[in-house]
Amino acid sequence: MTNWDVYLVTQGSLSRDRDTREIVQAAIDGGVDVVQLREKGMSARERYEIGMDLREMTREASVALLVNDRVDIAQAIDADGVHLGDEDVPVEVARELLGGDAIVGRSVSFVEDARAAQRAGADYLGVGAIYATGSKDDIDDEEYAIGLDRLESIVGAVDIPVVGIGGVDASNADKVAAAGADGVAVITAITGTDDPEAATRELGAVVRDGRTD
Repeated sequence: MTNWDVYLVTQGSLSRDRDTREIVQAAIDGGVDVVQLREKGMSARERYEIGMDLREMTREASVALLVNDRVDIAQAIDADGVHLGDEDVPVEVARELLGGDAIVGRSVSFVEDARAAQRAGADYLGVGAIYATGSKDDIDDEEYAIGLDRLESIVGAVDIPVVGIGGVDASNADKVAAAGADGVAVITAITGTDDPEAATRELGAVVRDGRTD
């Protein structure tokens, strides 16, 4: 059973000139629960090569490894699953390709879409953007942030794990957990810090504190 407290989404361009492998190892040392290979802007070959290294690292640490968007790369590196958005293959197709044991996640921002993703067989939901964020071009404005009330509504509408994403860091992760999320997914809150290991550890503690408050 996967724990979702701290979910790292990799992005080398947001890692302060540090290699993604270095960031992931630090996050593993800090207790990360899930790693998603994202790396927008890289070729499929580059993502595959990084993914093969991350697969070895995460398997040794018993950390789940997922791939953003690309079912083919997930298959090629023997990842634990895939995370899908609106423009990717449907959940049902990913499930057919990857098999019943794979983890298939889906990005949603609305209650109706969350219910549809669960019906389609998604194992978990990435819900956001909770707060404004600069890591994605289409959600860098406050108007695109869904806020905690909608997060709470989505949590109440489904029976699968929910991970809050978008502008989440150690200053607000407790509020995301208190709204019912099973964990938080972050990029720069780990990749952009001086000490990714310590940042990962702090995020985990904040999430757990928020859940118990």
